[in-house]
Amino acid sequence: MAERVEVLIPKEKVLKRVDELAEQIMKDYDGQELYMVCVLKGGIFFMVDLARKIKGDVLFDFMIVSSYGSGTTSSGHIKIKKDLDGNIEGKNVLIVEDIIDSGNTLCQLRKFLLGRNPASLKICTILDKPSRREVEVPVDYIGFEIPDEFVIGYGLDYDQRYRNLDYIGVLRFDD
Repeated sequence: MAERVEVLIPKEKVLKRVDELAEQIMKDYDGQELYMVCVLKGGIFFMVDLARKIKGDVLFDFMIVSSYGSGTTSSGHIKIKKDLDGNIEGKNVLIVEDIIDSGNTLCQLRKFLLGRNPASLKICTILDKPSRREVEVPVDYIGFEIPDEFVIGYGLDYDQRYRNLDYIGVLRFDD
């Protein structure tokens, strides 16, 4: 079975939207320190590009979370594989995610982090796939709303491959 990639969102459009999101975030936080929490692995490219565009104090932290266990559908309960290194109590926290589809993992992660008493907690994603939503999650910053396609690139992978593409593509399988 052959794989091919079709460009869904070209590099220039991705970077332009990252600039726009950074502008909105800077406006909303108005010079306040921002504690960015990247959900690894997929969110790293987006977070780095976004953080470079934000003027002011930006702190980074990283988490690895899963709600899938050994299956292919979400269990609805998250497993923390890598927790935050820092304390978020009293901080303005921005969760940076690559894609939101069912919303299960992010809903649980949001509740988990709110339990640590941040001053604020917002969510930023480069991709949103609302047609797949099972659980509503308040998303404050959305890069692009996309159709229900298997996407890769700009941090998103298929079997750990394609993350390094500088655009977002749809992975197709030919017989």
